Amino acid sequence: MAIRDTVKRAEQLVETSMKGNDASHDASHVWRVRDLALSLAREEGLSSNPDSMEIVELAALLHDVGDYKYLRDPSEEKLVENFLEEEGIAESKKIKILSIIKGMGFKDELAGVGNQEFPPEFGVVQDADRLDAIGAIEFFGLGIARCFTFGGNRNRVLHDPAIQPRLDLSKEHYMKKEEQTTVNHFHEKLLKLKDLMKTKAGLRRAEKRHKVMEEFLKQFYAEWDGKA
Repeated sequence: MAIRDTVKRAEQLVETSMKGNDASHDASHVWRVRDLALSLAREEGLSSNPDSMEIVELAALLHDVGDYKYLRDPSEEKLVENFLEEEGIAESKKIKILSIIKGMGFKDELAGVGNQEFPPEFGVVQDADRLDAIGAIEFFGLGIARCFTFGGNRNRVLHDPAIQPRLDLSKEHYMKKEEQTTVNHFHEKLLKLKDLMKTKAGLRRAEKRHKVMEEFLKQFYAEWDGKA
């Protein structure tokens, strides 16, 4: 019962701390990632271990709390760590949850963090977050919608044929804001995520969602060039 109370309080933290975020990184995104992560965990055989499922659920719920892209105050960086302390989460679980959250970003993969050994809980949470980035809802990609929502929030140029995608990115280069267009984000990140999946269950879903993005871009470029 105690873990369900902790989950409820984690949900409340998500709603309060992410209230001002745009729709690409709001509470609805977190609920989808949580549900996806738990589904992937069951497919990967983690459901027989209650501790693993608790780690997956809490890491998925808290993964975007204090996200560097939305920090309003430096103290927000400690929100998750403080929450886990206040909830009395066992030290071994707390370390795993924080490790998942701190290492699951695309920028960390560029820095080589994602290439290290990882526990199964890490794989399902990271895959769930990345699946939502390329997500497909029939005939239109939820990940596509999130991409354009984030680009609009950051006042990015929609598309400029003169600005080529930066295909060989370092962590530092990826985090720089200059010369980023929303459409280039597909080539710089989103189209790469399928091949970075950590679980078989995640890869199966990613292959379907990847095709949606490819079809979208084909149509987008045709319309941009006046050919469709």
